[in-house]
Amino acid sequence: MTVAREAIVLPLLFLTVALSAGMRIEQSVVFEPPSLFALVLGILLMRLLIQSGTLGPERLLSAQRGELANLNGVVVFLTLWVAAAQIFAMLIPEDGLPRLIFSVFFLILLLNTAAAGPDRRRLLHSLAVTLGSVFVLKFVVLAALSEPGTGWLKRVLLAMVEGITLGTLTQRVLHPASGYIALFALGLFLVAVFLLPFHEPPAAAGGDLTAVPPTYLPRSRS
Repeated sequence: MTVAREAIVLPLLFLTVALSAGMRIEQSVVFEPPSLFALVLGILLMRLLIQSGTLGPERLLSAQRGELANLNGVVVFLTLWVAAAQIFAMLIPEDGLPRLIFSVFFLILLLNTAAAGPDRRRLLHSLAVTLGSVFVLKFVVLAALSEPGTGWLKRVLLAMVEGITLGTLTQRVLHPASGYIALFALGLFLVAVFLLPFHEPPAAAGGDLTAVPPTYLPRSRS
């Protein structure tokens, strides 16, 4: 990894993600910091990135690196954590039953993925599919249900969830620009995660290192 990517590109990308994902447009534009639960989800995601080899911590912090280089590594870690937490805070609805459902879903998903132990390629693919799907659920499906009026999409969705009280499935009405900002922040976050310094796990790089090599004994002469 180049010095420019570590010292400038990655922190700048993660800071942009954190600022964009924390932006809320209501009467005015305000910045909302991540909740404590979102910070915990950010820690769990960082653990997954390290476990899968998507993030090689020894390439950012080690005794072989100088003090300034290690300081750059700390900045990357901190900005990654804040950006990940803000992404979760952005994707989780602000109130109602959807907030509880999405929160439990993310927690179980991260814990289950950690138990499965995916490699870098599978984790990146799973992360893109999962976060993209949740984005569609919040900013397309729930947004359509929550908006006043009876558009065609809302009528279709109401027919699909017939018998369920609409109030339990709605969220506060989002500003039309919120979805575009969220899509920008999510895409930038996935790009930044892909650019992280990574390493291949020992088992993936050189096979099972715990296997004992065969021992060849000399033949006994009869």
